[in-house]
Amino acid sequence: MLIEAGKNMARKSFSLVARISTGNPAAISIVLRTAVPRGVIEETAGHEFLVKAEFMGENARELNRSLLSELRRVEKKTRLRAEWTSGNTTERFFDYVPKAKTTAK
Repeated sequence: MLIEAGKNMARKSFSLVARISTGNPAAISIVLRTAVPRGVIEETAGHEFLVKAEFMGENARELNRSLLSELRRVEKKTRLRAEWTSGNTTERFFDYVPKAKTTAK
């Protein structure tokens, strides 16, 4: 558990569904297998990966930032389109930018 600004920040479970495109699939594949040890990683045609995995963290934005930063350390031209779901809330990101936050009915 992390402490920030005098508050206890609870770690939550997030499920990730992502599409990752890159100019260097061999390098990204190695990083993905390290960053996502328990998940499904499928390489598709066109230098893309489909990823489904579970993560623990404070919030979707930090998890997204951490994953994309790790991928871009080995290949700058990497794009991440991600959906992070926790409970009944799904947050969508394109690279570092939040695009939508929806709640299931």
